[in-house]
Amino acid sequence: MMTNNKQTGLTLVELMVALAIGSFLVIGAVQIYNQSRQAFVINESIARVQETAQFAMDTIEADLRMASNWGRTSRGLAIEGRSVAGDSNPDGLAVPADCGEEWVLDLAVPVDGDNNAFTLPCAATGGSQAQSDLITVRRASVAPQPTQPGRLQIQTTRVQGVLFDDGVEPIPIDPTDPSPPTTHNLMVSSYYVSPNSQLIPGVPTLRRITLVMNGGASAITDQEVAPGVENIQIQLGVDVNDDNAVDRYVNPGDEIYDPSAPGYLPGARVIAARIWLVVRGLDAEIGIEDNRNYQPGDVVLGTYNDNVRRLQVSKTILLRNART
Repeated sequence: MMTNNKQTGLTLVELMVALAIGSFLVIGAVQIYNQSRQAFVINESIARVQETAQFAMDTIEADLRMASNWGRTSRGLAIEGRSVAGDSNPDGLAVPADCGEEWVLDLAVPVDGDNNAFTLPCAATGGSQAQSDLITVRRASVAPQPTQPGRLQIQTTRVQGVLFDDGVEPIPIDPTDPSPPTTHNLMVSSYYVSPNSQLIPGVPTLRRITLVMNGGASAITDQEVAPGVENIQIQLGVDVNDDNAVDRYVNPGDEIYDPSAPGYLPGARVIAARIWLVVRGLDAEIGIEDNRNYQPGDVVLGTYNDNVRRLQVSKTILLRNART
């Protein structure tokens, strides 16, 4: 006996229930995707700001730590040819004049700067950021270098040193001396913030004016270091009683550590530096609310409220060669 098995489809109600359940699943999946994507974008933005801050701080720190290194000595006052009171270039060295001879040759002040200003004779590329410091570091290259005519170099022993630029070592070398003099390149750099990056227009950037070799002669160039750095502040830790400990912190440009200034305190040495950086993202982000009152160093920058992500970092750096 044969029977007819009738096959029936979904009813309208069952179809609507299935569509509703499927819609909820799709909406949930889309929401999870959007939330994951938003979290990724936020984390990427935070990482980029942190990376910029770390790179900028590491660049400045590497220079600052070696301030007062003149090769075999750390005594800038013992180097002949440096700037002295009333004579910025006593030996007539071929010094690029862009930022002034004293900017290059004032070896008695290995770390200096301007407080919330830019006063160098050379121009700041793109201008200088208001309420931001300038940091100048003078030192010698870490490794000894071969002599090179036209380059500003320093030859030092443990008790003295001489600046020269003709490629001829000025200190006679005794082959029997177990600690002969060594020759190093003179290195001078000034760090500042420009309100307008050349790489990313409209974004502030950390820049560096530095002494280089160009066309067989010493020259000065202005380099972009890290777009996104919005403000830099520094305070210098000074030892005033020769105990290798910081007795007070002062702003850059203070006369207390400058042997040529009227307010110089004899024996005062800069042995540490506190650095603050305010770093921002490259673009505005929807939904960013930053109510922080930014106060790096001795300035109050206030609250920005411009939908741009920011980060303030600070670090205390010991000058490796400044201690006795």
